[in-house]
Amino acid sequence: MYHKVIEDIKRNLGENKDLNRKYLISQIEIYKTHEYSTEIIKEISRMIWECLTPEEQKEFARIVNEENPIKETLIEAEFYIQNNDYETALEKLDSFFKTHPKLYENDKINEYHSFSNPLEELIFNEFVGCEKKLRFIPEDQPLDDLYYAYGFLLRDASRLDEAESALKKALQINPVSTKIILELCDIYKMRTPTFNKFYFYTMDALKYAYSGYELARIYRNLGFYYYEENNIELTIACYMHSLKFENDPFVVQRIEQLENNYNIILTEEECQELMQDKHIKLGAHPFIIKNLEKLAIEYEQDKLLNQALFFYRLLYSVKKEDKTFNKIKQLDFQTRRNKRKNLII
Repeated sequence: MYHKVIEDIKRNLGENKDLNRKYLISQIEIYKTHEYSTEIIKEISRMIWECLTPEEQKEFARIVNEENPIKETLIEAEFYIQNNDYETALEKLDSFFKTHPKLYENDKINEYHSFSNPLEELIFNEFVGCEKKLRFIPEDQPLDDLYYAYGFLLRDASRLDEAESALKKALQINPVSTKIILELCDIYKMRTPTFNKFYFYTMDALKYAYSGYELARIYRNLGFYYYEENNIELTIACYMHSLKFENDPFVVQRIEQLENNYNIILTEEECQELMQDKHIKLGAHPFIIKNLEKLAIEYEQDKLLNQALFFYRLLYSVKKEDKTFNKIKQLDFQTRRNKRKNLII
């Protein structure tokens, strides 16, 4: 039904863009009560955009950029968060979402996503994929970050159900964001009825993780989970494995306490065997490592050194190899030298 309507509308378009625009606007009125009204009007709006001249598109983009409530609200909220004024930040976001309850909502035809970097998009395509037509939320509309900040603040205010809802909306926009998933884990960790969710979401995060910081946090989560399950050996194994990615003094101290209290000493090999028996991956997924390497090399070849450094650093954080470390040093020196040259010029 939807596709037939769109095809019929497109058949009536001609070469004159002004006439097309007037015709398309009239179709919005006709189909506003249709079963697929939301989807049809969105597609008509896209066709109207294509009828605009480059100058009109540029002017429209300028107006949108100047009047960007999502971005402005996020900047304002982050300012208050950075200054530890969580209460004011939460008031700002409460007000925003009451005024803007539905932004980039999925419909029967389209689903809207946003990713922090090209790797996340690759991870999404590999592990999740689209059931509907993929629509990208514009980069200057950081709605997932806004929902994430809202969820964080709601959790801090102990409004846990609302926090879960906000974070799930963020996760709907970016289903492979380990940052969002781990924030949800912190909610499920706090409530006994959702403790199994804590485990399953942590395992999801492990599947998508692409930084050492994320992996360390995930293995600490698993250590906590297995301690609550009274599996002390696996607790120690997960905590020890987390130290491969982040040297946390608290974790070192916790391992020593457990070893002393339960008289358990495990070798690295024993830790890995225990984790593998529970189907816990040891490090980042091979697909992610492969694409970290690929993106880093491609950006380097394109002389986009800052982007290359970003991915080389991530690669080193999950797979600590000397060749990657040396590459980081080389590119870091090169970017600093280029920066000095630009300053002189």
